[in-house]
Amino acid sequence: MTNRFEILPTPLKDLFIVERKPIGDSRGWFERFFCQDEWQACGLQKPIVQMNRTQTQAKGSVRGMHFQHPPHLETKIVTCIKGEVFDIAVDLRPQSATYLKWYGTTLSAQNHKSFYIPDGFAHGFQTLTDDCELLYLHTERFAPQCADGLNPLDPVLAIEWPLPFAELSENDKNRPMLSPSFKGLSV
Repeated sequence: MTNRFEILPTPLKDLFIVERKPIGDSRGWFERFFCQDEWQACGLQKPIVQMNRTQTQAKGSVRGMHFQHPPHLETKIVTCIKGEVFDIAVDLRPQSATYLKWYGTTLSAQNHKSFYIPDGFAHGFQTLTDDCELLYLHTERFAPQCADGLNPLDPVLAIEWPLPFAELSENDKNRPMLSPSFKGLSV
């Protein structure tokens, strides 16, 4: 792509890992975190309209699997800025050959990777260390009336979480399992 980023495909169409290329010397390093023009190579067409930061204290904690329904589908760019997490995206596009399949990758403060998660995917993560912080770039504002999620323990998804669950919110724990009435997200 450029000397600042390398886009790595995943087995799920339109889902990418982006490796940032830091430039360093004896003082430390500098890296470009975001550039609209360069991120368009991943398919980013909408502007970033919201940035969020999350902190999770305990190793093994799970957040997710979250998404928004139309008309507030969102693309997310997720980066771990402290600690290490196993980050997961689930394809919820019914027209996709990988519908209801998931892909996970490790993001850490040290590996200079971001996860590009396009419209039509659910997102979640598990902390692999204590005291993790993530930074999210969103193409949509949070719309509570459109916010939803999947149960992270749903056997239909069969996500292979790397650790036993230490913590899971009541909201995520009580999400129903997928049923035949679930139609996915039309993109």
